[in-house]
Amino acid sequence: MFMRMIYDEKLAQAAYLIGCQKTGEAVVIDPERDVDRYIDLAKANGLRITATAETHIHADFVSGSRELAERVGAKVYVSDEGDADWKYQWLDNNVGGDGGSYDYRLLKDSDSFRIGNIEIKAIHTPGHTPEHLVFLVTDHGAGADAPIGIATGDFVFVGDLGRPDLLESAAGHVGAMEPSARRLYRTVRKLDTIPDFVQIWPGHGAGSACGKSLGAVPTSTVGYEKRFNPAIRAAGSEQAFVDFILSGQPEPPLYFANMKKVNKIGPRVLGGVPKPERLGVDAMRKINAKAVAIADTRDWNAYKTGHIPGALSLPLSKTFNTDAGSLIMTDEPIVLIVAEERLDEAVRDLIRIGLDDIRGWFNQADMDAYADASHPLDTVKEISVDEAADLVDRHTVRLLDVRRLTEFEEGHIPGATNIAHTRLAARMDEVPPGDAPLLVNCRSGVRSARAVSLLKRHGQDVINLKGGFLAWEQAAEKVKD
Repeated sequence: MFMRMIYDEKLAQAAYLIGCQKTGEAVVIDPERDVDRYIDLAKANGLRITATAETHIHADFVSGSRELAERVGAKVYVSDEGDADWKYQWLDNNVGGDGGSYDYRLLKDSDSFRIGNIEIKAIHTPGHTPEHLVFLVTDHGAGADAPIGIATGDFVFVGDLGRPDLLESAAGHVGAMEPSARRLYRTVRKLDTIPDFVQIWPGHGAGSACGKSLGAVPTSTVGYEKRFNPAIRAAGSEQAFVDFILSGQPEPPLYFANMKKVNKIGPRVLGGVPKPERLGVDAMRKINAKAVAIADTRDWNAYKTGHIPGALSLPLSKTFNTDAGSLIMTDEPIVLIVAEERLDEAVRDLIRIGLDDIRGWFNQADMDAYADASHPLDTVKEISVDEAADLVDRHTVRLLDVRRLTEFEEGHIPGATNIAHTRLAARMDEVPPGDAPLLVNCRSGVRSARAVSLLKRHGQDVINLKGGFLAWEQAAEKVKD
């Protein structure tokens, strides 16, 4: 048997390529949308992708199953559990063929299928979502009569369980949170039917917003997680588990709600990674930043020193997907300001979260040529804690804290309003009103920088607190001394 985890560091998402080396067949479990990576990896190892499988309707990335069905004719295996609201709607709408159905099979609890000599058994594990499945993998070609591993999707992570609140907190299904948590409590008991030696191959790692404390170790075992996973250990009683699993969950990125819809209805077939047009200086000067999201991927220092008015600060860091998916609306056209050697990376990151309408890109090396008397660059005001404390004492600024609520509740600048930066675009009407400048802080000044660029695009007079609340606390400690 062949198995490789293909990991997206930015989304902390894991797909799995599993193949039978005897027959040359392979399946991809939970693929992302730019499927060329899986096709190339399979080919390099003497395999061909004949199937794709999904653990559930994802909220944090666009699924690549439809793309694989179009590109290589992969058979699609997806859940038929859950109620009518959780059924895949694209399976009978072949785009590249005759408009008929894809080759697919809907799976119920305990159903299984084979990839060569490898048996993959579906187990219904509701809680994170109603239709969620996990896949037990047994290598009969090696003579095994028990599974080697289980692709757990968003059910079990290393050190955590998939959060059950997203149907309510991200997708807007009011009242779904607690019943989902209780369903997850019952699902945890299914782990008792799986041997402790079975490896856990999770759908996410540390940094994912699909849980609150995912570990940075890529894999684990059922026995280890049953013994040491805090969320599983909290399942001693139902109410204790519900209280534990629902507390402290981070605010989900704004794009999560759209991902559920896209993956249910069916992602647009791309046929490959888009190649946006390069824009020259004249074309870039004609872009209306109110109608087009200008994603400036340069670092913060370059952005704050001089940027195109209305552009969003979205450096190509590990949080680029989350930040872009929170600051750019799903129906907005996009223009990238990016270094040429990182264009493909930026485009892949955007299409993985459903931001497809990329109209063009502008080379960041041409920023100096952009600026002239008629097209001046804008700047961002960033001040130290000492300067900020003076403004706060004199009540001459409005205060906005863009950390998570759990962080805010542990301590904040007196009088600040809290809106997590991942939800700010949907809550602009909650920004403190008034004509005074808006002082924005996060923990260290990074998330607030993203928020500042969004607020500036909306016409706010904004100041970023350099060093964030960490610097504020340190200054306060010095004063105490």
